Amino acid sequence: MRCEWDPDKAAANLKARRVRTAAAEPYRDIDFSRAKRGPVVKPEPGKTKISIRLDNHVLEYFRTLVERAGGGNYQSMINEALFTHIHQRSMLEAVRQVVKEELSGARNRRGLTTGLTRTRAGTARAG
Repeated sequence: MRCEWDPDKAAANLKARRVRTAAAEPYRDIDFSRAKRGPVVKPEPGKTKISIRLDNHVLEYFRTLVERAGGGNYQSMINEALFTHIHQRSMLEAVRQVVKEELSGARNRRGLTTGLTRTRAGTARAG
């Protein structure tokens, strides 16, 4: 199937949908001799601009949170959620390591070897 663009049809379509077209800005003589290349807004230190794909329901969730809060930035909320998850995960791993070391020390003080484990009845068996 071949489609061709019809400018008259396009103009009628815009008019029917009441779409406003912006008037072109008149030509201005702008001096770019002292212009610098690069972003207009400097990025925050410690932050990197990336592009990722997220599920629609994830975006909708964070946008809804921002709306309920009365404003803000959903991207900052996603960043905060990721940071919190990483921090909680590392804390959980640290707690597990401490518990593992404490249990290991308790077993050694009781004279249990690493090959033995306790059963519910309280007797040691080979593991």
